[in-house]
Amino acid sequence: MTTAARQLTIPAVLLAIVLAAVLAMANAYLGLFAGMTIASAIPSAVISMAVLRALGGGGILENNIVQTGGSAGGSVTSGVIFTVPALVILGYWQTFSFWWVLAIAGLGGVLGVLFSVPLRRSLIIDQQLTFPEGRAAAEVLRAGENPSQGLKILGIAALGSSLAKLAAASGLKLTTDTGFLSGYVGKGVAYVGTNLSAALLGVGYIVGFNVGLVTVAGSIISWNIVIPLYMSQFLDRNPQLAQAVAGQTAADAASILWSHHIRYLGVGAMVVGGVWTLIRLRGSLASGIRSGLAVARAGTGAVIPEEERDLPMKWILVGIVLFTIPLAVLYQNIVHSWGVSLPMTLIMVVAGFLFCSVSAYMAGLVGSSNNPVSGIAIATILFAAAVLLGLMGSKAVMGPIATIMIGAVVCCAACIAGDNLQDLKAGHMIGATPWKQQVMLAIGAVVCALVIAPVLNLLAAAYGIGIPTAAHPKPLLAPQATLMASVARGMFGGSLPWSMVITGGLIGIAIIILDEILRVRGVRFRVPVLAAAVGIYLPMDVTMPIFLGGGLAWLAERVLRRHAPSANDEEIERMGRKGVLFAAGLISGEALMGIVIAVPIVLSGNPDVLALPAALQFGQWLGVLILLGLGYGLYRAATSDARQ
Repeated sequence: MTTAARQLTIPAVLLAIVLAAVLAMANAYLGLFAGMTIASAIPSAVISMAVLRALGGGGILENNIVQTGGSAGGSVTSGVIFTVPALVILGYWQTFSFWWVLAIAGLGGVLGVLFSVPLRRSLIIDQQLTFPEGRAAAEVLRAGENPSQGLKILGIAALGSSLAKLAAASGLKLTTDTGFLSGYVGKGVAYVGTNLSAALLGVGYIVGFNVGLVTVAGSIISWNIVIPLYMSQFLDRNPQLAQAVAGQTAADAASILWSHHIRYLGVGAMVVGGVWTLIRLRGSLASGIRSGLAVARAGTGAVIPEEERDLPMKWILVGIVLFTIPLAVLYQNIVHSWGVSLPMTLIMVVAGFLFCSVSAYMAGLVGSSNNPVSGIAIATILFAAAVLLGLMGSKAVMGPIATIMIGAVVCCAACIAGDNLQDLKAGHMIGATPWKQQVMLAIGAVVCALVIAPVLNLLAAAYGIGIPTAAHPKPLLAPQATLMASVARGMFGGSLPWSMVITGGLIGIAIIILDEILRVRGVRFRVPVLAAAVGIYLPMDVTMPIFLGGGLAWLAERVLRRHAPSANDEEIERMGRKGVLFAAGLISGEALMGIVIAVPIVLSGNPDVLALPAALQFGQWLGVLILLGLGYGLYRAATSDARQ
């Protein structure tokens, strides 16, 4: 590999900026809708190979720069949507302030890049962690696997899912958003349902069968065990909730019970899961921090090869100071007390570096898509709230807001840190220059920060976020942000259904014990507590298609293994990569169409502005057929190598 090869070129940077903006918008919709985002390095790499080749460039290192910048935009979005909507849910903001969101996402994202630079040598070179998405992206870049074919797969899937989204309830109303069966059984209620979302099907395919099954099992706990039990045995003890449920259909009654009470089981389970994640990682965290701090002493006075040149450590330290000062000023504008704002800033810096180390290490072990950033965010909220309680008191009105502001910056930093290391792993495998990637990562983070506030305002105006209202009875759930708001409010004297929270915590402990038993016995199938907790917290409508997508991934893998019984796991993954591209297309197409549909809704003020006449509205069964068709297309793409 020659170090003179083109890398940080103008076409590569411009294409990376465009992809960062597009993927930021797509992940914003997906994360608010389903509480999950996806790593986007491979789709970015495929698009780059096709576009830059058409422009006369497209060397492997140029394509690597594009996938680096494109994936950075999507990762910062995760940090924003997991926390910032909590400020609207808490009533502190009525809309998303462009300058505030720019500051939180931009400064948090750039700090995440800076915090992660010292970890590159430790985690990638010294500890040689796997970083699965980074390895996969490197293999795609090396092989150049017919980028025009890859782009075709992405395009077909995106077109299909975008048309399905246009046909659904927020668009033409040809079909509904969900399909379900429900009914009263004695004094209880029975419910099973699925969202007819191609994007969620794609998410399920990418996260796999294990995570998909555990997630839907969490929903079964809430919807098929706890809701019927609570309704038949305990509802009479809550007159206000009983009155709200009286006279409702079975499906609506279950939804009211879930939204007002039962979902707080997930809060308790997530808090326990977040704390457990940190306990499990304590050794790895300490090792990562020690190695990161020791990097500054390595290579002094030596000639460092181009493939090992990071941003200089002295400039990293200067940058951390320079980008921290504006945050201290922002915090001061919130609390109007340097005695509080300076400790807030210190908490942010310390927690930011610690949790960036955690996020990067976990990304190296299990990948960015499975990185438990939600647990990291919850731990940050609890840590910050505990300190601020001592500084501000338990009745401080601004306490929850200050807590979320700290958590938002730390979460943005932690999200991009894990993604950064994936990109740097890919670069290390193909001989890229690390400092050039790190510059592109910072650019991608800033691009996301520039576009995210307008996108959030558009989605909030069209669909609503977090809180059901008369105008938006079924808003985008924003599950993590709603959770952060609930925990922050509860820590400062707010009301939470503590019986549900405590019960959820006990369920979380039981899940951890089960997972540890499986680990000790060497069982390959595991029960990650955060995946189960997310399932407990989310409606079954959301988790069911994720489970179905995971089932398709399992089925496709079995077909590929029968076709090539001697292939190892890496070869099976390579053979099934077309399925990953198709799934990424399903996610991107629906997410972007969701944003496109929002424009006429906001401009007209009419949520049904695109709706066709009632005679052309065919109900849930058409949606089921469309989803089955797209699922079949996903299966065909995933198993195409087995038919050649």
